[in-house]
Amino acid sequence: MKQLITLGVMLLITLSSYAKKRPNILFLFADDHCNEEVHAFGNDQIITPNLDQLASQGVTFTNTYNMGAWNGAVCVASRAMMNSGMTVWHAKNNEKSFPQRAEQKMMWAQLLESKGYDTYMTGKWHVKAPVENIFKTTAHERPGMPNQTPAGYNRPLSKDDDNWKPWDTKNGGYWKGGKHWSEVVADDAIGFLDQSKKSKKPFFMYIAFNAPHDPRQAPKEYIDMYDVEKIKIPTSFLPEYPWKDAMKCGKKLRDEKLAPFPRTRYSIKVNRLEYYALITHLDAQIGRIIKELKRTGQDKNTYIIYSADHGLAVGKHGLVGKQSMYEHSMKPPLIVIGPSIPQNEKREQLVYLQDVMATTLDLAKVKKPAYVEFNSLLSICKDKEAPNNYDAIYGSYLNAQRMVRVGDYKLIVYPAAKKVLLYNLKEDPKELYDLSLQEKYQSKVKSLFKELLVQQKNLDDPEDIATIFPELSI
Repeated sequence: MKQLITLGVMLLITLSSYAKKRPNILFLFADDHCNEEVHAFGNDQIITPNLDQLASQGVTFTNTYNMGAWNGAVCVASRAMMNSGMTVWHAKNNEKSFPQRAEQKMMWAQLLESKGYDTYMTGKWHVKAPVENIFKTTAHERPGMPNQTPAGYNRPLSKDDDNWKPWDTKNGGYWKGGKHWSEVVADDAIGFLDQSKKSKKPFFMYIAFNAPHDPRQAPKEYIDMYDVEKIKIPTSFLPEYPWKDAMKCGKKLRDEKLAPFPRTRYSIKVNRLEYYALITHLDAQIGRIIKELKRTGQDKNTYIIYSADHGLAVGKHGLVGKQSMYEHSMKPPLIVIGPSIPQNEKREQLVYLQDVMATTLDLAKVKKPAYVEFNSLLSICKDKEAPNNYDAIYGSYLNAQRMVRVGDYKLIVYPAAKKVLLYNLKEDPKELYDLSLQEKYQSKVKSLFKELLVQQKNLDDPEDIATIFPELSI
């Protein structure tokens, strides 16, 4: 009996020691953060010193895509894919059966907890699975977005329109509860880091900010960092996008109601200023978390991943929301930092945001289950010559939009309008020049369309676009 007890104790000690050798994982997750809106990534207008510092300490992925969405709340699909490991239509079909109990297919945090990780979540969840069943510890579970008010929409109508003040706590939203939600999330993360330094287990922290999703609210000191007269209008600015209705991004879509129709340069300047201020305030909270990580001495064995669930237009192509196949709406920033990760390097390989789940399983030496369909980024992090994770990148939105990217070329498809758009992203990264009607690009349009059909079949896409474009399916 004593021998059995001794063996049991030794096994527990061995497992505890083995678990502690595994690295900590700190996942910092934003909402609606476009990949272009970081100072270090080439936007000289925005102030993001802490994200800039993270970029200098790790690897930045410049071609990171969200795979798409089956509803207007693109974040729901993005987060469902990331936490389940399933591709877009498989995640949709399995959404109602996401784990209610541990014996079902485990989600991201559950897989890590099964291998000895303390798992912690605070902030935006927005996944159809009880968060308390998925993470060992949770703090403030937030909804999809802070409450908007009528004053937050269709604005500003002119330079005299000052009904909305981002710092006015009476509007609720991020101010509901008395402290800005980004600051609450940072407080929660700092509190957990202070506790985790005493633990023998490695941690997985899922720190999910609502920012910079609207309502565009930030403390006045952050608003005052920017001058509306100096805010640049996007090069792709349009008063109205010609296919907005066919792509289901018209005047009835909630996100598009934030700015007036037709778009004015002034309204876009104001919306961009407030968007920048909210990002700069978010950046400051990230700085607080990283400072605490270092203060507690846990940084040496911690991998940090920063990303967002998708991007946001805020005036590009006449759009304001994220429900499009354009780069600004599909691509979030992605930065990976850690002990074995090169510093201050960029990777141009084609990847999905949802690859971060498989990456952390790789880091933690957790075998990837067969139902996890995305791939680890570690080989690309370590080798700039590593191949793409995918031969093609696929994108979708409802039944109204499809996209495929192969190499430098991207094809966007609007079935309701029987319209295709072709862009050369190397020569035209802002997607200003549609090449689809030029004779010399017809073979490229057809080859990309056929690749899109292949992607649809492989991903169980329910939309039949081949019958809508028979001339491209030949």
